[in-house]
Order: sequence, then C-alpha cells, then structure tokens
Amino acid sequence: MIKKLRFIAVALFITIATVMQAQVTTSSMSGRVTDVDGAVIGATVVATHEPSGTTYGTVTNLEGRYNLNGMRVGGPYTVEISYIGYGNNITEGITLSLGENYSHNVVLQEETVSLGEVVVTALRTKFSTEKTGAVTNITNTQIENLPTVSRSIMDITRLSPYGGNGMSFAGTDGRTANFTVDGANFNNNFGLSDALPGGGNPISIEAIEELQVVITPYDVRQTNFIGGGVNAITKSGTNTFKASAYVYHRNENIRGDAVKGLQIDGARERDRNTTYGFTLGGPIIKNKLFFFVNAEMAKTPTIVNRWRPSINGVEDPDNFISRTTESDLKRVSDFVRSEYGYETGSYTNFPADDSNRKLLARLDWNISNKHRLALRYNYTKNLSWRSPNATSMDGGTRMSEARMSKASMSFANSMYSQDNLVHSFSFDLNSRLSDNISNQFLATFSKLDDIRGSNSAEFPFIDILKDNQSYMSLGYELFTWNNGVHNDVLNIKDELTYYLGNHKVVGGIAYEYKMADNAYMRNGTGYYRYTSLDDFLNGGTPEIVALTYGYDGETNPAARVRSNKIGVYAQDDWSFSERFKLSYGLRLDGLFFNNNDLMTNKAIYEIDYSGRNIDTGKWPDASIIISPRVGFVWDAIGDNSLKLRGGTGLFSGNLPLVFFTNMPTNGGMVQYQAQINASEAARKGFSMDEFAGGLVTDENGNANISALYNKLASLGYPTTISPEDGTVPSAIAAVDPNFKMPQVWKTSLALDYSFPTPFPSSVTVEGIFNKTINGVSISDWSIPSVGGFARFNGVDNRPIYPDGYRIGTKAFVLENTSRGYGWSSNITFNAQPTEWLDLMAAYTHTVAKDITGMPGSNAESAFTYVPTVEGPNHIKLHNSQYTTPDRLVASLTASDKSGNHYSFIYEGWRGGANYSFMTVNDINADGYNYDAIYVPTDEEVANGQFRFVSEGDKTRFMDYVHNNSYLKKRQGKYAEAYSVYSPWVHRIDFSYKHDFVVNTGKARNVLQLSLDIKNVMNLFNSSWGVAKYLNPEIGTEARILKYEGVDADGFATFSTPASISGDTKTFTPSYTLGQTWYGSIGVKYIFN
Repeated sequence: MIKKLRFIAVALFITIATVMQAQVTTSSMSGRVTDVDGAVIGATVVATHEPSGTTYGTVTNLEGRYNLNGMRVGGPYTVEISYIGYGNNITEGITLSLGENYSHNVVLQEETVSLGEVVVTALRTKFSTEKTGAVTNITNTQIENLPTVSRSIMDITRLSPYGGNGMSFAGTDGRTANFTVDGANFNNNFGLSDALPGGGNPISIEAIEELQVVITPYDVRQTNFIGGGVNAITKSGTNTFKASAYVYHRNENIRGDAVKGLQIDGARERDRNTTYGFTLGGPIIKNKLFFFVNAEMAKTPTIVNRWRPSINGVEDPDNFISRTTESDLKRVSDFVRSEYGYETGSYTNFPADDSNRKLLARLDWNISNKHRLALRYNYTKNLSWRSPNATSMDGGTRMSEARMSKASMSFANSMYSQDNLVHSFSFDLNSRLSDNISNQFLATFSKLDDIRGSNSAEFPFIDILKDNQSYMSLGYELFTWNNGVHNDVLNIKDELTYYLGNHKVVGGIAYEYKMADNAYMRNGTGYYRYTSLDDFLNGGTPEIVALTYGYDGETNPAARVRSNKIGVYAQDDWSFSERFKLSYGLRLDGLFFNNNDLMTNKAIYEIDYSGRNIDTGKWPDASIIISPRVGFVWDAIGDNSLKLRGGTGLFSGNLPLVFFTNMPTNGGMVQYQAQINASEAARKGFSMDEFAGGLVTDENGNANISALYNKLASLGYPTTISPEDGTVPSAIAAVDPNFKMPQVWKTSLALDYSFPTPFPSSVTVEGIFNKTINGVSISDWSIPSVGGFARFNGVDNRPIYPDGYRIGTKAFVLENTSRGYGWSSNITFNAQPTEWLDLMAAYTHTVAKDITGMPGSNAESAFTYVPTVEGPNHIKLHNSQYTTPDRLVASLTASDKSGNHYSFIYEGWRGGANYSFMTVNDINADGYNYDAIYVPTDEEVANGQFRFVSEGDKTRFMDYVHNNSYLKKRQGKYAEAYSVYSPWVHRIDFSYKHDFVVNTGKARNVLQLSLDIKNVMNLFNSSWGVAKYLNPEIGTEARILKYEGVDADGFATFSTPASISGDTKTFTPSYTLGQTWYGSIGVKYIFN
C-alpha cells in the first residue's frame, strides 16, 4: 500500500501545471505481451492510425506490459508487436473509443513456429474496453446513420439508455449536466433556460467524430456533473483529402397535419427550415499536419405563437382559440396608439425568422513521434423568437393560465428575441516524455453570450385580467429590457500519467475560471396589472405597479459573479491480475469566489431574521470538496465474455450561475425593485389611487421609464444608495455563507455477458444508486415557523398564514440539503448478426427523489414552483420534476451493397411531463398559488371531515378521484408534487439514405440522397405516436379543487371546477404539430 501511495505522490509532485473540468479528449491502449514462458520484456509496440499515419510507440516493461496514451479516437489502427527471435504480431482494424482504454494482449510465437509475421483482424466488441461505470460511447458511424430531423446533439444522446430527455440524466436538471467539446466548456452555465449555448445546438453533428454519455465514470478526471455528462470530440483531417457539401430541408408539406383524424389549424402555414453546410479536411503535410473545417447555416421562417383570438369570447383549446376577443384586442391596440402613441404590433399574426450559423476549424500537428498538438476554434450565432413569459410577475399572486393560452392573448411586439453567441478555443498537447511517462496539456476558453431583444418601443408591460384570470397582455416584455448574460470560462489542464509495473497512475492539479455578467431588470420598463379591461381603458386604479431601476441614474445595472476553482486529483489503475482491474482515486476541489464585485448593504445586514443576518457583500466561504472514487472490472472467465464491473464514489457538479447573480441583482446595491400593491402602498404612506387616471406619463404624454421613475421618486422611493446606508428592496436574494456546490454519492454494479454466438451479441444488466450529499434548496428567512399558526379543522389541517406573517423583508436564501436519493436499473442488448446489420435495445427504470429541482431562474420563482402543504419553507421529499420513470429505446441499422442505408430508432417512455394535483387558488394564504390538495377518503367525506360547498361538487370530485389511478391510491393523504406521470408514448424514427457512387481514378465521389422521418408510424395512422398531456379542459396545471373559505366550524370548504367529474379524462392526446410525423430530405455530396 505504501508503494502505491508513493506512486500517487510522485505523479502529483511532477504534475505542476493546472486542470479543471478535466474531461477526456483522447483514447488509450494497454496490454501485456507474453510467450509460452511468461512476460516478454522489451518488445516493441507500434500502433499506427491508418488514416493519418500517426504512430504511437513504446516497449514492454518488466512484466511485459505496455501503455499508449493520448491516442486519436476512432481508427482503424494497426498494432505491430515485435521482438528479436519472434515472429511479428500484427493486428488490424482496431477502433478506439473516446475516454476508454482498449485492452490488447498478445502471445508471441518464436519465428521457427510462426514462420514470419502473424496478421489478425480485430473484432470490435463492447467489452474490449475496461470501463467500470455507466458509460455509452456513440461512434461517428452511428451518428451518420441516426435518424434526425432536428440535427441536434439531443438526437444523438438518446442512444444512451439513460438519455432521451435532453440533457437531463437520472432525474436531474439538465442545466447541471456537463457538456464538453474537445474538453471545452459548452455548458448551460448561467441557466436562464434549458437549452445548451448557441440556441441549444452549439456545434454541427457533421463536425463530431465521437460522443460519450457518462453517468457513473469512476475516473477522477471526469467531473462537474451529478446526473450525467456528455463529452464530444470533433473530426480531424487525415492523409486523404475528404470533403462534403450538404443541404437538408424540411417544410410544412412534409409533416402531418392531423392528430387522431382531427385537422390542426395552421398545419400548412409556412414553416420551413433549410440547412446548408460543408466539411473539408486533409493533409497540409502528409503524416505531419492536418486540417478540418466545417461551416453550416440554417434559416427558419417561423411563427412564434399559434394562439388566435376568438370572435365570440368562447375558447377552443384544441384549435388554439383563446377566449380573448378580436374586438377587445383591437380596442386596446387603438387605445394605446391614440393615448400614448404606442404600437402593440399585430394580434393575429406573429411572424419571426430564426437563424443559426456555425463555423469550426481544427488543426492537428504531429510535432514529432513524442508530441502531438490539436487546435480548434468554434463559432456559433443563433437568433430565435419567443412568446412572452407565461405567468411570472411581481407584487401579487400569479395567474394559473399563461399570457398566451386559452384564457389570454398578447401582441406581436410583446414577443422577444434570444440572441446566442458562442466562441470557443481549445489547445490540446499530448506528449510522451518516456516509455513510462506521458503528459497532456489542455487549455480551453469559451465565451458564451445570451442577450434578449425586442421589436417593441419603450413602454410598460401591462397585464389585464378578466374574472380573476389572465385575459390580455401588451407592452415591452417584462423580463427583456436590459436582459443579457455574458459568460466566460477558462480551463487549463496538465495531466501526467506514470506507468510502473502493473500500475497506471494519473495525477493532476486543476484550475477553472468562471465569470458571469448578468444584466437583469424585471419590469425594466414598468409593469401594471389591472383587474379588468374597463379599469385599464377608463383610467381605473391598477392592482399592481412595479419598476426596477438603477441607482444614481445608472441605465445598465449588472450583477457579476467570478470564481476560481482549483483541484488536485490522483488515480491508480491497478491491473491486479490479467482478469481483475481496480481503479481508485481521489479528487480535491477548492472553490473560491471573488468578492470584489459585491457591496454589503448595511440596511439588509441589520435585519434580524431570528438571530440570522444576510451579508450581500460576500459570496460563500471557500470550500473544499472531496471526491473519492473506486471502480473495478473483473473478467470472470478470462476471455472477455463475462465481466462484472462497478464502483462507488462522490461526484460534484455545478449550479446555474443565475442563482448566484440573483444576490447582487436583488441585493439592493445594484438596482431597486419597486413592487407596489395596496398593502405595500399603505406601508409607504400612500394608496394605489396615486396611479389612477391611466399610465404614468411625462410632459409629452409618453409612458416611459423616466416618467414612472420620477413618480416613484416623488413617493419616496430611493434614487441613490451607499453601502453605509443601504436600502431594503422588496425582496432579497442571498446565498448561505456555508453553501457548497451540489455533490452526490453514486454506486453501481453491472454484469456484461457476451453470448456464444458466431457473431457479436451481448447483454448488460446494470443498477445505479444515488444519494444526495449536498443538494440545493431555497428558504425564505422571513417566514416564521408555522408551528404557531392556526390550522383548519378536519383532515386537511394545514396551517393558515395570518396577514403580515413575515418577520421582515422577503429573503430567499440558497442553502444545502442532504435530503434526496434515487436509483436506476437498466438492461441493454447489442448484436451484430452480419457486417451490415446492427441491433440495440434497452429498458431503463429511474426513481429520483429531491426537495426541489430549482425550477425557473428567479429566486422567488424557484422557491414557489414546488407544490406544498405547509408552504414553500416546508417542502416534502418528492419525485423529481425531471424524472422519466420508464424508458425503452431500440435501434436497427442496416445497409447493403447497392448503396442503401436504413436506420430505425424506437423510443417508448412514460412520464417526462410530470404534474401535481393542486388547488385552483391559494388555500393557506401564504401568497403562493402552489398548494397540494388533500385527497379525502370516502369515509372522511361522509363523516364531514372534508367538506364541499354542495352535493354536486362532492359527487363530481369523488367520482373523479375514484376513476383516477393515482388519486385512488392517495386517498387519506396529500397529493405528492410532480408524481402524476404522462402516459406511455411509443414512437419510431426512420432514416433512409441511398449512395450513388462514381469512382474517378483513386477518388471516390458519392451523391447521397436522404429521407429522415420523425414519428414515422404517424404517417400511416394519425393516432399513432401521439403523446397525451394534461387535459386542456382542466388547464395547463392540474388544479382540480377550489378553496371556497372556512365555515363556522373552522373547516375548509371546497368546490369542484366545472371541468372535473367522473367522466373527465386526466390525459388527452395533444392536438399539436409536435405530435405528427415530420420529415426532412437531404442531398449530400461526399468526396473520398
């Protein structure tokens, strides 16, 4: 043991450079060379990457072992092993996988026996590598044959048994997944949306050589995720000039137009996307210097919103008809034009063009046989348009229906654009310093910017209600003004690998720099909410007025977070025997925030939250995260046909940086958020009548920021601030000084079995268990314990929040929790009956329990979006909102000698759209409309322990409970958050390609025609492949019970919405274009 520790210490001592986010970009090969007497010492091993002529060489050590590190992914490779007095052993056709070590053992024969060299062709098997955990490698061949209409990374990752739900793996938030390209950070670091940088597709799939999905890699080099990660490497040039030019097109005429026979309104409206691109690669200097470039452009004329106003005020959700009438929309549009000179934009047409441009360039330089350098640059620019935020707002209770929905409409100028820009560089130097020491130096830099835009002139955003529900919205989208994110990530890696005997020791020191600059002004142009259309048109008093503004006239206030992460790691891969390998290592990561961008708001600091204080001038204290890991693989029989593998270890991840910048944004020193309602106005000494008579305007009649700002200043709202004085904002966001980044403990065990068939076929059975170590939660320090609150009588005895229950200003504090766990089980089958046919099938069951999935990006939104019984400070452990509990995936890829290529991928899943049964309104008076219902038993209802306002309400609700499989099982308990799963969906995607080949001399020219169809079975029957979601008659959320007040006995009383009865179906087919088949046609020219 002492000897092993010395190996690790040596590696760490020698490794003096830095690495963070140490993700893999290469492959490796190792093995043992023996003869009839045992180890062959000093045998020469040379592996040649045939396409590029790149060679990797070494000699065997005292145990006959050899190791080759930093090798190009893919192949084919030819490995030649020679030794004096023995015939040369040559193995051809070896293919290496990203991040995996290929095991290649050879037995040499004396020349008198072998009569020269022995040539063997390698058979690729899933078990030739030495992986220990749950890892899926997806090759370039698989990527090329995969059916894809969207041509996105997400289509590729679904080949992993644990994929299929975007970047969400094992029931975790996809924003916390780790995505690297050639080791560079392509993560959704800031986390304003679920999409990857560059609009969700930061790199062309034409540029990817191989992709790896990792769930439990017990390799300490892999970090920065708790659910899963994706590592991709880009293509390289070779000694052969290769090129391609391609165009892929889809439009409204090559997709379905009906669901279950019902025509979808607008299905044949113009909706098309065309992608153009090319690749070019080859040698600059043969065997020495290579290049590869890819450029791609896509343009999508599209429509942001499909909802349309009604003529008669009657909603028709199936046909996207809102209850909002054309006449009311016209009245409002004409009114604000004449009264304020503002153009709302159209209320019947919402056009907007999306575009995406990509460029990638890569150089590979074999400096010498010992040093190889790869340089890459990637650029992406994406422009897209979106509808206004669905329900979020400040100063009151949000509505349950979206601003674009069956209940409400908005105008075209209330849409907003999202501009996404990516610049990424990587420098990857792999060196072999001696026969037993190799080194990798990897430096990457990614600049990821996301900026919002609008076609609207400066004007407040206005919500108008009808019958206490959303009805109409207009103005400059309330979260878009001065909303932009700039994110820089620098990673530098120097990693040393040291071989001695049967040990391979890897060591490194780690560094990562992150910067996120966020300008975010909620209600930046002003916000008004009116309870009726008449109130707005006739100058009535608004219910809410809000404005966020910078101090001292600052028009572009921004919040910034900067961090430095330094880590040290070491790992020993110990080949204990020919059949058993043990990998054990330790990673230490220290996270250090830069406090120079913060100021302590003394006014906030002096607020006493039951003995606790909030310092907005400090980020969390420096913390050290310890991540030990151990993994093993046992070749039970000795011929790679039966392997038992597994491991256990700690994995640390990231949290979207938006939850950090919320602190300075809402800390009262960068900007002030005025959120005014009746109670707030009374506290300030005025009434909401101050805002009666129409929107606040300047002397020219313009309803702009300046006018509302001056009005608030006249009412005593602050216009300047100093740290010594400070000011208390309407809501505070903070981070616990002891907060640590997420960490989870993972344990897995798997069995790989290769069937004794004449062709490669295998099965894998795997189980994974996760336990939360450092989870993430938010609590409001201003809310006292509910223990002293009054409660309802009866079986639903939840607490009732009294008026003015808070002990101070709302304070949403980011904290840790250890509550949470999950597990996954998987079985995967692979087979290749012939050279031209590949088969795969897998089933995965996932359970994930957490406190909160941190939905949204605003602190208060994340705090309130989880349904509770006793309030958001008392969330029970529940199923993760990101879980897909059951998933099936299968693929078939076939080709023939006539140039035909066929590929099918089947996906079946249950869940993914996870709902919570809630009340229609705020029952416990905490101000948040996310209250879980109590599901009474029949006896409790009969005995009057759960009361309805009428017999009809009781009958309809209980009939619905009896006919709902989930509610029937939950009787006598509260409904769980996110535990109502959408039903099974079954879909097949299909791809057909035909190659027309013309050989001219040594060159090969291919014209490839392709057809890809998503949900192909829907082409034959419009009822097939259609997902079911929550019945639109119920609403966008499962709100099935309305609180009607407390009766004389102190019991809560309820009514049942008209849509709920014993005949109500919880889930109904989604009559949207996303459920229909969708096709894409392509033409691709391939040279060589």
